Amino acid sequence: MVDTRKHTALLVVDMQKDFLDEDRPISLEGGKAIIPSVIKAVEVARELGILVVWVVREHDPLGRDVEVFRRNFYGPGKLSPATKGSEGAELVDGLVIKEGDYKLVKTRFSAFFATHLHSLLQSNGINSVVVVGVQTPNCIRQTAFDAVSLDYQSVTVIVDATAAATPDIHLANILDMKNVGVATPTLQEWCQSNA
Repeated sequence: MVDTRKHTALLVVDMQKDFLDEDRPISLEGGKAIIPSVIKAVEVARELGILVVWVVREHDPLGRDVEVFRRNFYGPGKLSPATKGSEGAELVDGLVIKEGDYKLVKTRFSAFFATHLHSLLQSNGINSVVVVGVQTPNCIRQTAFDAVSLDYQSVTVIVDATAAATPDIHLANILDMKNVGVATPTLQEWCQSNA
Protein backbone atom coordinates (compact mmCIF):
# COMPACT_ATOMS: atom_id res chain seq x y z
CA MET A 1 0.00 0.00 0.00
CA VAL A 2 1.31 3.45 -0.98
CA ASP A 3 1.63 6.03 1.81
CA THR A 4 -0.20 9.06 0.38
CA ARG A 5 0.55 11.28 3.37
CA LYS A 6 3.92 12.42 2.02
CA HIS A 7 2.04 13.61 -1.08
CA THR A 8 -0.57 15.58 0.90
CA ALA A 9 -0.65 19.15 2.18
CA LEU A 10 -2.97 20.67 4.77
CA LEU A 11 -3.95 24.21 3.74
CA VAL A 12 -4.97 26.28 6.78
CA VAL A 13 -6.81 29.28 5.36
CA ASP A 14 -7.33 32.74 6.92
CA MET A 15 -7.36 31.68 10.58
CA GLN A 16 -6.51 35.26 11.56
CA LYS A 17 -7.67 37.54 14.34
CA ASP A 18 -9.43 40.04 12.08
CA PHE A 19 -11.61 37.26 10.69
CA LEU A 20 -12.27 35.29 13.88
CA ASP A 21 -11.95 37.40 17.03
CA GLU A 22 -15.46 38.43 17.99
CA ASP A 23 -14.44 42.01 18.84
CA ARG A 24 -13.33 42.67 15.23
CA PRO A 25 -15.74 44.51 12.93
CA ILE A 26 -15.41 41.97 10.09
CA SER A 27 -15.22 38.79 12.16
CA LEU A 28 -17.13 35.73 11.02
CA GLU A 29 -19.92 35.06 13.48
CA GLY A 30 -19.48 31.53 14.80
CA GLY A 31 -16.04 31.20 13.26
CA LYS A 32 -14.37 30.72 16.62
CA ALA A 33 -16.24 27.44 17.02
CA ILE A 34 -13.99 25.72 14.47
CA ILE A 35 -10.70 26.72 16.10
CA PRO A 36 -10.40 23.50 18.18
CA SER A 37 -11.03 21.42 15.04
CA VAL A 38 -8.41 23.34 13.07
CA ILE A 39 -5.92 22.93 15.92
CA LYS A 40 -6.58 19.17 15.93
CA ALA A 41 -6.26 18.91 12.13
CA VAL A 42 -2.88 20.68 12.30
CA GLU A 43 -1.69 18.41 15.13
CA VAL A 44 -2.71 15.28 13.24
CA ALA A 45 -1.12 16.52 10.01
CA ARG A 46 2.17 17.20 11.77
CA GLU A 47 2.12 13.78 13.47
CA LEU A 48 1.60 12.14 10.07
CA GLY A 49 4.29 14.15 8.32
CA ILE A 50 1.77 16.05 6.17
CA LEU A 51 3.03 19.45 5.01
CA VAL A 52 1.13 22.27 6.79
CA VAL A 53 0.70 25.41 4.69
CA TRP A 54 -0.59 28.50 6.50
CA VAL A 55 -2.47 30.57 3.94
CA VAL A 56 -2.97 34.11 5.23
CA ARG A 57 -4.05 37.50 3.99
CA GLU A 58 -1.63 40.36 4.51
CA HIS A 59 -2.76 43.52 2.76
CA ASP A 60 -1.34 46.91 1.99
CA PRO A 61 -2.74 49.47 4.53
CA LEU A 62 -4.10 51.55 1.64
CA GLY A 63 -5.90 48.55 0.14
CA ARG A 64 -4.13 48.69 -3.20
CA ASP A 65 -4.00 44.88 -3.32
CA VAL A 66 -7.52 43.98 -2.13
CA GLU A 67 -10.62 43.15 -4.13
CA VAL A 68 -12.36 46.28 -5.45
CA PHE A 69 -15.47 45.66 -3.33
CA ARG A 70 -13.35 45.76 -0.12
CA ARG A 71 -11.32 48.87 -0.82
CA ASN A 72 -13.72 51.05 1.19
CA PHE A 73 -12.31 49.38 4.35
CA TYR A 74 -8.78 50.65 3.63
CA GLY A 75 -7.01 53.99 3.85
CA PRO A 76 -5.92 56.54 6.44
CA GLY A 77 -8.08 56.27 9.55
CA LYS A 78 -10.00 53.25 8.26
CA LEU A 79 -10.35 49.70 9.53
CA SER A 80 -7.79 48.21 7.09
CA PRO A 81 -8.28 44.53 8.04
CA ALA A 82 -5.44 42.00 7.89
CA THR A 83 -2.78 44.51 6.95
CA LYS A 84 0.80 43.31 6.95
CA GLY A 85 2.32 43.53 10.44
CA SER A 86 -0.97 44.32 12.18
CA GLU A 87 -2.32 42.42 15.17
CA GLY A 88 -5.39 41.55 13.13
CA ALA A 89 -3.27 39.71 10.57
CA GLU A 90 -1.85 37.40 13.27
CA LEU A 91 -3.10 33.85 13.66
CA VAL A 92 -5.77 33.38 16.33
CA ASP A 93 -4.65 32.17 19.73
CA GLY A 94 -3.86 28.46 19.75
CA LEU A 95 -2.49 28.33 16.20
CA VAL A 96 1.26 28.62 15.69
CA ILE A 97 3.45 28.29 12.63
CA LYS A 98 6.21 25.82 13.51
CA GLU A 99 9.46 24.78 11.92
CA GLY A 100 8.71 22.65 8.88
CA ASP A 101 5.42 24.48 8.18
CA TYR A 102 5.12 26.95 5.31
CA LYS A 103 3.49 30.41 5.30
CA LEU A 104 1.89 31.63 2.08
CA VAL A 105 0.49 35.14 1.70
CA LYS A 106 -2.48 35.70 -0.59
CA THR A 107 -4.54 38.75 -1.49
CA ARG A 108 -7.57 37.10 -3.09
CA PHE A 109 -10.03 34.34 -2.19
CA SER A 110 -8.13 31.41 -3.70
CA ALA A 111 -4.83 30.33 -2.21
CA PHE A 112 -3.75 29.51 -5.77
CA PHE A 113 -4.63 32.81 -7.46
CA ALA A 114 -1.56 35.01 -8.08
CA THR A 115 0.56 33.01 -5.61
CA HIS A 116 3.25 30.36 -5.98
CA LEU A 117 1.24 27.68 -4.11
CA HIS A 118 0.87 25.34 -7.08
CA SER A 119 4.60 25.50 -7.80
CA LEU A 120 5.43 24.94 -4.12
CA LEU A 121 3.18 21.89 -3.91
CA GLN A 122 4.40 20.41 -7.20
CA SER A 123 8.06 20.83 -6.26
CA ASN A 124 7.38 18.97 -3.01
CA GLY A 125 5.60 16.07 -4.70
CA ILE A 126 2.18 17.08 -3.36
CA ASN A 127 -0.80 15.84 -5.36
CA SER A 128 -3.50 15.95 -2.67
CA VAL A 129 -4.75 18.87 -0.59
CA VAL A 130 -6.85 19.09 2.55
CA VAL A 131 -8.44 22.47 3.27
CA VAL A 132 -9.53 23.92 6.62
CA GLY A 133 -10.33 27.48 7.76
CA VAL A 134 -12.65 30.31 6.78
CA GLN A 135 -14.79 31.09 5.10
CA THR A 136 -16.55 28.35 3.18
CA PRO A 137 -18.23 30.28 0.31
CA ASN A 138 -15.21 32.43 -0.42
CA CYS A 139 -11.63 31.35 0.29
CA ILE A 140 -12.34 27.68 1.06
CA ARG A 141 -14.54 27.14 -1.99
CA GLN A 142 -12.29 29.07 -4.40
CA THR A 143 -9.20 27.22 -3.18
CA ALA A 144 -10.93 23.84 -3.48
CA PHE A 145 -12.30 24.61 -6.96
CA ASP A 146 -8.88 25.77 -8.14
CA ALA A 147 -7.29 22.59 -6.79
CA VAL A 148 -9.87 20.55 -8.72
CA SER A 149 -9.17 22.62 -11.86
CA LEU A 150 -5.43 22.04 -11.41
CA ASP A 151 -6.05 18.26 -11.34
CA TYR A 152 -4.97 17.50 -7.78
CA GLN A 153 -5.68 13.80 -7.33
CA SER A 154 -7.54 14.35 -4.09
CA VAL A 155 -9.15 17.52 -2.76
CA THR A 156 -10.65 17.39 0.72
CA VAL A 157 -12.49 20.00 2.77
CA ILE A 158 -12.97 19.03 6.41
CA VAL A 159 -16.59 19.98 6.99
CA ASP A 160 -16.35 20.79 10.72
CA ALA A 161 -13.01 22.59 10.43
CA THR A 162 -14.47 25.18 8.01
CA ALA A 163 -17.18 27.78 8.61
CA ALA A 164 -19.41 30.38 6.95
CA ALA A 165 -21.70 33.17 8.13
CA THR A 166 -24.56 30.70 8.67
CA PRO A 167 -24.88 26.90 8.77
CA ASP A 168 -27.11 27.01 5.67
CA ILE A 169 -24.49 28.91 3.64
CA HIS A 170 -21.80 26.52 4.88
CA LEU A 171 -23.73 23.37 3.97
CA ALA A 172 -24.85 24.69 0.56
CA ASN A 173 -21.22 25.35 -0.37
CA ILE A 174 -20.07 22.00 1.01
CA LEU A 175 -22.68 20.34 -1.23
CA ASP A 176 -21.48 22.32 -4.27
CA MET A 177 -17.89 21.24 -3.61
CA LYS A 178 -18.93 17.63 -3.04
CA ASN A 179 -20.73 17.69 -6.41
CA VAL A 180 -17.43 18.41 -8.22
CA GLY A 181 -15.58 15.58 -6.49
CA VAL A 182 -14.28 17.26 -3.33
CA ALA A 183 -14.25 14.88 -0.34
CA THR A 184 -16.08 16.37 2.66
CA PRO A 185 -15.36 14.27 5.77
CA THR A 186 -15.74 15.37 9.35
CA LEU A 187 -12.52 15.85 11.30
CA GLN A 188 -13.06 12.52 13.05
CA GLU A 189 -13.58 10.73 9.74
CA TRP A 190 -10.46 12.35 8.27
CA CYS A 191 -8.38 11.43 11.33
CA GLN A 192 -9.60 7.82 11.21
CA SER A 193 -8.87 7.52 7.50
CA ASN A 194 -5.25 8.54 8.20
CA ALA A 195 -4.75 6.31 11.24
